Amino acid sequence: MTGAERRPGPHPLPRPMPRPAPPRPVRAAAPGPLDDHPELPLDTEKLLAARLHAVKVRPYLADALFALQVVEDRWVPTMAVDAHWRCYVSPGFVARTPVGELAGVWVHEVSHLLRDHHGRGERYAREHEEHGPGERLRRNIAADFEINDDIYGDGLPLPAGAALPSMLRLPDGLLMEEYLRTASMSALAADLAWLDCGSGADGQNRPWELGPDGAHGLSRQQRDAVRFRVAEGIKGRPGDAPEGWRRWADEAFHPPQPWRQLLGAAVRSAVGAPGAGEDHNYRRPSRRSASVPGVLLPSLRRTPPRVCVVIDTSASVSDAELGSALLELTAISRAVGGQRDLISVISCDAAAGIAVPLCRAENIPLTGGGGTDLRSGFSRALRTRPRPDVIVALTDGQTPWPSTQPPCRTVVGLFPRPARTADEEDPDYVPDAPPPWARVVTIG
Repeated sequence: MTGAERRPGPHPLPRPMPRPAPPRPVRAAAPGPLDDHPELPLDTEKLLAARLHAVKVRPYLADALFALQVVEDRWVPTMAVDAHWRCYVSPGFVARTPVGELAGVWVHEVSHLLRDHHGRGERYAREHEEHGPGERLRRNIAADFEINDDIYGDGLPLPAGAALPSMLRLPDGLLMEEYLRTASMSALAADLAWLDCGSGADGQNRPWELGPDGAHGLSRQQRDAVRFRVAEGIKGRPGDAPEGWRRWADEAFHPPQPWRQLLGAAVRSAVGAPGAGEDHNYRRPSRRSASVPGVLLPSLRRTPPRVCVVIDTSASVSDAELGSALLELTAISRAVGGQRDLISVISCDAAAGIAVPLCRAENIPLTGGGGTDLRSGFSRALRTRPRPDVIVALTDGQTPWPSTQPPCRTVVGLFPRPARTADEEDPDYVPDAPPPWARVVTIG
């Protein structure tokens, strides 16, 4: 389809790189592309209007809905998503579906991604050795059961043929894995053979997906940042979301560490150090003013410590752990009184990136994906000016450590790992424990 044949819209959709057409899938008689209209253009205005309607009726999902990257695809029966937050859209399905129902499909597909059905489905398939097309359909149906029981209504009409737990007389509110253990789904296989929400719903890649190296995908840090923002929004306004979404937000990220207590000694150390605490403030007069009539003396204002956070972004750190790191960053910001100018962040795998000042935790660019050597991160932190009072390292612990103690307080937050971790070159490899001069806490 040429550019002249596309319907103009206020927000042009990203276009993927040309790719060969996959073999046409064989489907049961059910919703699918309009085969008699092969040149039907994608109605961009209608699709985007449906997304705006979804944002209006489900505002707590706005960040996730706008993060989806749309890709036109004629081999998708309706709409589908992959693990990289691409949303594949059938022009025929958009043409024949009302805006209200399209809005429901937007919410449905993004729910698969927020609830990590890709990762959970992949783990389930690996643990139970279920990789065939029938098992893929079972996982897709179970994932739909998990999300469809509470996303419709209140502005989103329930579409005909939506998979619901009541079809098998199962209770609402269970997880995908619980539905898979409870029922075989074979009674629905014939009626729902057309169902295909993409690898984002069950963890099995499709031939028509662009894959990890394709255009317009989100990195794992970006994906987890979206989940973080949505979870924080739901917890900030809990009355706006159904119980299932509130439960997800509570469990998506663990409670943060008590950084006020962990940094407390550093605060006291900073205040007692030479030159510290000499920030004079007239907002609260000194108590000594009473002994000097007619003279207003300033009080000494306690200065919170400067904190440099070194985040392990190596390949061995998972998306969920990077999300935990973002949560800890937010908690550290609160511990220093919300003064984000006192916090800097360094991404570090085998080499350290530049120190980035903290604006919003979820907007910090976490780059990496290689090996791990936090010594470069510590070295970079100590070269920042002004020098930090505290260095916080968030890591899985599979790294060499500095040979000498830094001249400031050090806190190491460890993502839990088994006692022994196999290395590619040495099967007897065991990571070194953090040095004794670091305060060590477990994250998650």
